[in-house]
Amino acid sequence: MEKKVLIVDDSNTMRKIVARSLRQAGFEFEKVLEAPDGQAALDLLAGEAVDIVLSDINMPVMDGIEFLRQKNADAQIKGIPVVMITTEAGTDVLREAMELGAVGTIKKPFTAEQVQEVLGKFL
Repeated sequence: MEKKVLIVDDSNTMRKIVARSLRQAGFEFEKVLEAPDGQAALDLLAGEAVDIVLSDINMPVMDGIEFLRQKNADAQIKGIPVVMITTEAGTDVLREAMELGAVGTIKKPFTAEQVQEVLGKFL
């Protein structure tokens, strides 16, 4: 079965780093999709099924918290697991993300081992 991941981050460089870290952590995806913000991610998810979403929190247009809110309101995509990858150290923002359904968090900068540890239980 083909596995797909969606990486949501306003930095193209960070999206590439996350994709590389997934490979280094031993995760093989047939398709790696990218979106620069939450709105673009929602638009993409309207036509493409993915196994997991890795999302930044701080982004223009639509941030990761609002992305989680909107995703939860859509029955078609509500069940897709989301892991937040962020520089946010504030527990309030991370707690809010978890309350909105994020299944885990990875703090930037991160290692392939941290990616493996957090995503291993979902993939």
